[in-house]
Amino acid sequence: MSLATSALPFDDIRNLVGAMPGPSLEAIEAVKKRDAQLTKPQGSLGRLEELVEWLAAWQGMPMPKVTRPLVAVFAANHGVADKGVSAFPKEVTAQMVSNFAAGGAAVNQLCIAYDLGLKVFELALEMPTPDISEEDAFEESECAATMAFGMEAISGGTDLLCLGEMGIANTTVAAAIFYALFGGTAEEWVGPGTGVQGDALKNKIAVVEQAVQRIGGPGKVEPLEVLRRIGGREIAAMAGVILAARMQQVPVVVDGFVTSAAAAILYKMDKTALEHCVFSHASAEPAHRRALTEMGGKPLLDLGMRLGEGSGAAIAAGIIKAAAATHTGMATFADAGVAAQD
Repeated sequence: MSLATSALPFDDIRNLVGAMPGPSLEAIEAVKKRDAQLTKPQGSLGRLEELVEWLAAWQGMPMPKVTRPLVAVFAANHGVADKGVSAFPKEVTAQMVSNFAAGGAAVNQLCIAYDLGLKVFELALEMPTPDISEEDAFEESECAATMAFGMEAISGGTDLLCLGEMGIANTTVAAAIFYALFGGTAEEWVGPGTGVQGDALKNKIAVVEQAVQRIGGPGKVEPLEVLRRIGGREIAAMAGVILAARMQQVPVVVDGFVTSAAAAILYKMDKTALEHCVFSHASAEPAHRRALTEMGGKPLLDLGMRLGEGSGAAIAAGIIKAAAATHTGMATFADAGVAAQD
């Protein structure tokens, strides 16, 4: 998907948000009708039944399927890492990208276990975005171009997109985004991330406070300006691909704290912008639950995970695949010669 040319780069993003398609009500009704005839008590598969309706609604298919699932991991570096907000140096981002390529990361194993495709997108790792506590992360044109890059991540085709990220210091950036979008205090949004504690955690809180106050404080600028001024490349790219997926009828599985920050940008632009998304899990990063509450998110899993990489989204994709396969593969009462409920 490419952006049309306009006077201001963000106008193209706004126009796409304004043109987002809705769900297929016909597909939802078809799923409900078939579900009522399957060899089980109605409602007995609980959330799995809801997931099938969600898949149908956003794929536009009365018999939804997941045959080309993709975990897309976006990797970027952040100048704010130099402020000591992470337990690891920013060189680890590139090292982990190499680990993904070699098949050695957790997400590699999860993708193998659940038969998921995996693509890793590097975003100028050698050029970290500026320190957001002191400077804006992007010019508007660069931010829009990064979102457009993200949009291209599904150009090869997929029927279920799972988001993942890698970027030292990106929990700092995500916390700043949530604070700027939803208010509260910096302390409420900042967590340990890679394991920051004690004085280092206090420093991280102070850095997030400085970044958000630099743009006027919470709620002072519109969502795309929040992204431009205190975001990061991987977050901008993920916001772009979430929007592209909506336009192309691809359901999306959001991972944890950082991917949810990308989703939050779109949510604050339009509260219907995430209806084609499910939140895979409640991260152990403390503020993630608050973020989910703010966006009305209902996580599928709660496993105490906080790795990132798309790990939670990959596990959720296995459940979604199972839901679709169960719905399409089960016999009806008539097929099986089983007496239906009175």
